[in-house]
Parts: sequence; structure tokens; C-alpha cells
Amino acid sequence: MKYIKRIVMVLIWLIIWQIASMMTGLELLLASPVAVLRTLIEMLVSKAFYMTLSHSLLNIGSGLLAGIIIGVAVGIGSGRFNTFAQFVEIPLQLMKSLPVAAFIILLLMWFGSRNVSRIISAMVVIPMVTAGVTDGIRNADTGLVNMAKVYINEKNKKGHINPELYGNFSEHLGRCIYEGLYVGEDSEIPNTKGMRNDVVAALKEMKLPVLRWPGGCFADEYHWKDGIGPKENRKKMINTHWGGVTEDNSFGTHEFFELCEQIGCKTYINGNVGSGTVQEMSEWVEYMTFDGVSPMADLRRKNGREKAWKVDYFGVGNENWGCGGNMTPSYYGNLYRRYQTYVRNYDQKHPIFKVCCGPNAGDTYWTENVLKTCFENAPEWMHGFMDGLSLHYYTLPEDDWSHKGSALDFDDAAWYKTLAKAFKLDELIHKHSTIMDKYDPEKKIGLICDEWGTWYDVEPGTNPGFLYQQSTMRDALVAGLSLNIFNKHCDRVKMANIAQLINVLQAVILTEGPKMLRTPTYHVFHMYKYHQDADLVESYIDGVEQIGEDEKFKVPNLQESASVDKDGVVTITLNNLSIDKAEEVEIAFAECDPKHVTAAILTNDMHAYNTFEDPDKVHEEVFTEYKIADGRITFTMPACSVVMFRIK
Repeated sequence: MKYIKRIVMVLIWLIIWQIASMMTGLELLLASPVAVLRTLIEMLVSKAFYMTLSHSLLNIGSGLLAGIIIGVAVGIGSGRFNTFAQFVEIPLQLMKSLPVAAFIILLLMWFGSRNVSRIISAMVVIPMVTAGVTDGIRNADTGLVNMAKVYINEKNKKGHINPELYGNFSEHLGRCIYEGLYVGEDSEIPNTKGMRNDVVAALKEMKLPVLRWPGGCFADEYHWKDGIGPKENRKKMINTHWGGVTEDNSFGTHEFFELCEQIGCKTYINGNVGSGTVQEMSEWVEYMTFDGVSPMADLRRKNGREKAWKVDYFGVGNENWGCGGNMTPSYYGNLYRRYQTYVRNYDQKHPIFKVCCGPNAGDTYWTENVLKTCFENAPEWMHGFMDGLSLHYYTLPEDDWSHKGSALDFDDAAWYKTLAKAFKLDELIHKHSTIMDKYDPEKKIGLICDEWGTWYDVEPGTNPGFLYQQSTMRDALVAGLSLNIFNKHCDRVKMANIAQLINVLQAVILTEGPKMLRTPTYHVFHMYKYHQDADLVESYIDGVEQIGEDEKFKVPNLQESASVDKDGVVTITLNNLSIDKAEEVEIAFAECDPKHVTAAILTNDMHAYNTFEDPDKVHEEVFTEYKIADGRITFTMPACSVVMFRIK
């Protein structure tokens, strides 16, 4: 039925056409359908028609071919040279946007009627071919020409990566100790001798190598005897540094060592120089480490611990240039010499590693003058009476301590600014190491970065003195690039302790009552754990670009470190610091022919973080999107990501 309707409509229009052509005066303007049909038949039987048609097709074909050739040439130029692309952009846009009919009169005047069809054909095809070739060239460059190449010389070992580079820091601050680590034996939260089972299990899984305690600023107001003996008899104290809360001292020396034993990590004790006495520090060391008969050893036994503990590291004061007493470097240097004398090695088989208070960030004056004081008239073999010199450096998006920036609400510029400031850690290590080399060219003294990490404004609605902040993918990248930096400086840096363990600053774990979550920073530490006790090997990246919105805060788009363990397994950790650009990466080796490869990835939107409602939004995943060919590994590394490879 519908076809009949269409035929009828066609017949009606033919009749109207015929009547219109027969009207007076219109036959010259509008030929009748009969006349049109007669003329068409005459054309089809005429040889001249076919000669004209072939000539026209030849013109069009040659125009198309010329357009293709020109389009390819222009496309190659546009794809490889931005200046050329900008130069031809305007005429190409005109060709695409203006109707061809607009050019006909000009074309007739310039080229004559014979060439019009050829020129029009070329004009139609040139923009299309140019666009296709340009995109192809640029994609090829991204995938091949500009592919970042990571070179690993697994035979060239550059130093040994101490496990302690992956240490952490627990201060009596906010909810780090209480609620975070320690809930007491009577808590409904599952615990072992008061320590949260979920937290201990997570830290063991992360392979936490060493834990620093009790501070921080808290260390120089902490009196250890208040934290031993029956809990009901322990003195209470006001935490003047952090929130003015009352400490009941239910977590003290015995509890700290119990926690470390459960985790299986080394111990780092920070002693009180700012408000404590030499005797107090000396007696604490005796209490913890002496196995014979003495007043302090007997007191320890009375409090339930027969066998002495092992103190691996001991810090003589903390931030004595600031909250630890506001001292001058020479004054502290002399105090350090005095106090460390009484940090006795009661167990000669396991001497205590003594840490001297070093600088705040870029304070080279402090470094120079503390070392000068400590090395003055000191026996050479004593290397300034120290085994380590501390360094504290926090990454703040803004330079104003009263407004450091939000942990969650930040823009692209703040992202790159934060990462650029994290990279300053490399510069600081270089500066202070140079000074240390003057006094300690054989590198007997380790640089101890025992406070590092991001520091933002506290989460809205929380106690300002508790320093509680969330952790996003931005913090994961700060952790990743910082750990790579520590790895590459393992000849001088012997320990690093991120601040802090739980619920404070750049925490690896957050808790809320019985709930616990792993932050993005935790997952980075978990991925990097294979570097512990491995040998750093030579590595570099060819094809690194500097990215960022502000010229002052540019960062490399890619950053890496590599190590080989005792079993010959190569571990490579890579960071893509770009917010929105994935990178094509190739890993090449000096000799290794990768046969067995495993990989993990951490990636998400730059603002992504874990909550107690969605604790696994950001988490480590198995990474399989790579190819192995000709002894090389190629893959696409997503924007805002951390990738770890294990290769044998």
C-alpha cells in the first residue's frame, strides 16, 4: 500500500511539472518532463557524452589523487611539527567550514573551467587526509618515538638498602597510641595484651622493620618512670604539645616492647634531653637493656620482665632546635656529647645505634655546627660519638604553617606543587650529606630521616592538636617518590620513619572504634617492601618530561628505583606523577632475560581515598597489562599510579 501511495505522489508531481512547463512564458525556464526524457535519451546514445564523462572523471580522479598526496605531506608536517600545524590550521579550517560553491567563481578566474573539477576534488579530500595522517603520526610518536625507556643494570650494585628505610613513627599524639595501637586488654576490640589484632596483622603484612617511640616533641617532656609498674599507680600527665589532653601512661616501656615483639620489628627509642636529666636517660637504658643485677634491672624484673630487651636505636633528644629546648647547635652538640656518654652498651654483641639530633629541613647551619662541636677533640674512631644524624622534613602544599592546605580539596596546581616539594627531599639529602662528608668521608654516620611525610590542615571538625588528616592518591605518590629517593641515597641514608603510624599526619592506617582501614600510603609501603635488605642497582629513565602548571613546581612525569635481592630477583618501583596522561614504558636490562614476572599497581583518581564506608576504594591490584619480548617489558602506565615489578 505504501508503495502505491509513493507512485501516486510521483505521478501527481510529474503532472504539476508538465502543466507548469506549458504555462505561457515558463517553457523557456522550465523544460517539460517529456523534453527532459527525450534529451537524456539523446545524451546516452551520443559518443560525445561518454567522452565528456570520462574526461570529467579523469579530472576528478586526478584531483582526488593530488589531494591525497598533498594531505599526506601536510599531515606528516602537522604531526611532527607544532609550528607547521599552526601555520596550516587556518586554510584547512576554511576548506572544511566554507561550501565549495563559494570558491567556484574564483577558481574559474584563476584556473579556467577545465581545472575546476580537479581543484574542487582536491580541496574536498585534503582536510580529511591531513587530519587522519596527523593523528596517526602523533599516536605513533606517543607509542614508539616518545616511549619512556627504563634502563636497569642489575649487575651494577650501588649500595645496600637497609630495611629500616621503610620504618615508621608512633608518638603520643592524638589517636596514634590510644585507640590506634593500644585499646587495653579489657576492650571489646580484639586484642592481644591490649594491642589491636587487626593493626598488628596489617603492620606485619606491610613488613614494618622498625618503630620509633615515644616522640616527637612528646619525647622531650616524657619521663619514662611514669609509664612503668601497675597501671593504676602510674602518674597522669598533660600532653602540652598535642591538644592538652591527659595521658594516663597506660602505654609505656613494657607495652612498647610488647607491641614491637608482636609485629616483629626493631625498636627506636627517643630519649628526653629537653626536660630530662642525664641520670634519667642513663637509668632508662639500664632498665631496658641490662641483664645483670642492678637497681634498674631489678625494677624491671619487679614489673614483670625478667629478660632485658634489645634497643636497636636510641635518639638523644628530638628537635632540640625547636620544641626540644630551642637550643643553639653548639649548645646541643655539647649536651649530646654528655648525654650519649651514659647511653651504655650493656650488651656488647648488640650495641645501641646512637642518633644525634640533626637539622630541620634545609638548616645547614645546624648540621655544620653540631658536627663541628661533636667532632672537636673526639677520637677518630668515635666519629663524633654518633652513629646517625637525624633529618626532619615535612611536605606542605603551602608555606604558611597556619594554612598548610587541605588534604582532600586541592586543584591540579596544588597536586604538582605538593609533589615538587616532596622532591626537595632529594636536594636536602644532597646538601646535608655534603657537609657530613667533610667530617665523615667514610660514611660511618647514617643520615636518619626519622620524620617525613605530608602535613595538611586537620580534617574539619577534629581536634586541631590531634593532627588527623586523610590520605589520597596524592599522598601515595609522595610516599612512592620519597621511598625511591631514600633507596637511591642508601649509601648515606640508613633509616627513615614516616610520620605517623596511625591516625596522625600521613598515616598508613586509620581507625574508628572497631573499624580499621589501610590508606593509599599503606599500599605503597606494601608494594615497596621487596626493596628491604636488597641491593640498589643502577637505573635511569630516558625520555622523562617535566610536567606541572607552574614553572617553579615542575616534576618529572616518571620516577623509579630498582634493587636486586639475595635470590637474584629484581624489584622495580615506578611512579607516574601525571594527573591525566598515561605513559608508554619499556624496561630494558643489562643481562636479565625476564622469564618470571609479577607486578602490582596502585592507581585511581587523584582525589581518591579510603573511608570506613568504602575502605578498599584505593587498593593494590595485580597488574598483568604488560608484554615481554626480546628481553624487554613494555606496558602502558596509567596516569596517577604506582607500579611494582618483580623479575627473575
